[in-house]
Amino acid sequence: MDRTEKSVSTDVREFQPCTIPLPRLKPPAAGQVDLWFLDLGGLAGSLREALGGERQETSRLGGQQLRFARRFYLRLLLGAYLDLPGKSVRINRKQRGKPVLDASVHDTELHFSMAKSEDRLLIGFSTSSHIGVDLEPAGRRARDPRGLAQRYFSPAESKALSAMPAADLDAAFLRIWACKEAVVKASGAGIANQFGRFTVETDPVRPPSILNFEGKPAHDWTLALVRPDEKFLGAVAIQDAVTLIQAFRLLPAGQLND
Repeated sequence: MDRTEKSVSTDVREFQPCTIPLPRLKPPAAGQVDLWFLDLGGLAGSLREALGGERQETSRLGGQQLRFARRFYLRLLLGAYLDLPGKSVRINRKQRGKPVLDASVHDTELHFSMAKSEDRLLIGFSTSSHIGVDLEPAGRRARDPRGLAQRYFSPAESKALSAMPAADLDAAFLRIWACKEAVVKASGAGIANQFGRFTVETDPVRPPSILNFEGKPAHDWTLALVRPDEKFLGAVAIQDAVTLIQAFRLLPAGQLND
């Protein structure tokens, strides 16, 4: 599979299309991150056709179906990197719930993180450090962004949002929230009482970054924002110097030829 290499930037807009069945995938090298974006509704519509039903561009999935689909495609991608069938992939959860490969079965350093929003899925992979990703609807609006920032964000972030024009407030809050979710998932510490321990860049014209981190060197981290779809905003965080994000969109079998 040909890969389009991209430098880390504030906004990775082009996700290279890849179809099922997947070939053997080469794990990302040190300093690189692989991102995969999946439309589970579209993938389910293709599966329905393969099983003899009527073709649909999208298929509404219930809660249990979505949970099954997320686990299935996570294992499918992990298996492609590990050169194993998805059903052979074993996943454990750390103390605070972060999923990791079962080290007693898989003798490899492949870190991953998964974020869901509606029937969309964003999965990040790294071999150099634990990774965190978040996915949010781009139009999401908090009921009281300044109040939430004062309660949960760092003092510097809260102060910046308090001074921000009303027209820019919602987008700025969403950007900060997505970045903080990704960082907390990468650290594996859980959300409770963690958001206020570090400060991310609040100026929307500047690249996303961690400005300070309680008890940790902030410069060790890389943050990036991605737009896998016009309706969704994603964030990636990793405690490593990342120079390349490779972004892919998983499509149903044969869709590239439609």
